[in-house]
Amino acid sequence: MADEMPGMKTHGVGVFLELRTRLQGGLLIVGKDVGRSPADVAVTGGERSLHVRTPRGELSVTLPAGVAFEPGSCVPTPAGDSCGGEELHFRMRIGVSRSKEAPDRVMETLRAEETYCFHCQSCETRLLEDRTFKRVLPLPNGNWNAIVDDWCCHPDPFANRKLLPRAEDCLLGDSFILVARDGGCEHTLTQEVSPVGADDGQDPKKPCRRHAVISCASCSSVLGEAVAPDTIKLYITQVLVEPAVGDRKPEASVNRSLFLERTVAARLLHLSNSLSSFHFTVQTPDGKAFLLLWLLNSDSIIASVSETCVGGEGSVSPSHSPDLHSPSPRAARALKLLYITCSDPDIQQREVVTSWEANVIGHPVVLPLKVCEELLQVIDDSNSALPASMRRMRSYEVAYLRL
Repeated sequence: MADEMPGMKTHGVGVFLELRTRLQGGLLIVGKDVGRSPADVAVTGGERSLHVRTPRGELSVTLPAGVAFEPGSCVPTPAGDSCGGEELHFRMRIGVSRSKEAPDRVMETLRAEETYCFHCQSCETRLLEDRTFKRVLPLPNGNWNAIVDDWCCHPDPFANRKLLPRAEDCLLGDSFILVARDGGCEHTLTQEVSPVGADDGQDPKKPCRRHAVISCASCSSVLGEAVAPDTIKLYITQVLVEPAVGDRKPEASVNRSLFLERTVAARLLHLSNSLSSFHFTVQTPDGKAFLLLWLLNSDSIIASVSETCVGGEGSVSPSHSPDLHSPSPRAARALKLLYITCSDPDIQQREVVTSWEANVIGHPVVLPLKVCEELLQVIDDSNSALPASMRRMRSYEVAYLRL
């Protein structure tokens, strides 16, 4: 890890925990204002629990099912010495009896011959009523058209043709679904034609490309776009898909940033497993790279508590709050990422962005511009909540996305 860079975000981290299920070990970091020396910190626990005792009080962390701390395995390491005495670092061992894969949210929900309702994630308004699909099919990955010539011995039969669903089809893309438009859409969705890319309209040499933006009629949230007169694209970060059971509403709504975090994390994990790819380029619909993501670990379990909460009221008893940064958190499964913002002016980061572009590194993941900005905020918030020694790795910043 590189030292903290000038101008970086600061955050008073009290206790940070990262466990690795594949390695069956973990790292515990305690801030200087919580423990002055390794003798100030005692770690105990067992099945599904971890207790960290410091001069400020005792912190209890609930571990996922099947994960257990091995008593007596926590030992100090010299890694914290490079932080100028700001942090104490400990290594520990864990036992893992089983591991549960994270669901792929929308993509795993959809099945043929079942009936679903689509809701706006922002306001929970029903967008599409009682849709039953005869076929639920995956689309080729985002680069399929670039290699058609390598597979065909005759001219590309798919040139300038879109893969569109029939009336009772649902096609699954990397970050979106394609469904046919029906009469009910006229009451729940609005459509507006907008230019793609703010710069294109200012260059007289470039034709002004336009696309039809689809929004929720109730709250005006952008949901996707109309890719053909009878076909709409809905991004998985914008909709909730539920089995149609009477007038049932979606499951208890979650915070928008948490929904976005979990949805994107589950999708990145699925794409990484299916494509054997660990590099992703988050792009806007006009093809402009917004964010570079490098998936390091998919087996992390993390928890973090700020220094002001360690020893605070209620920190001894486990909490059922899903808030990762609550005084008594439940450790969450997460992806560990390296990331770079493509608009970052830093010279070293610009060189990395240029290298990715020149070598076509990074599987494209397309999201609306506003969603890209939301995702960057979620990732930046994760980075700012990390101990200072963990926030950077070479030219990249580090973040976790919970599953």
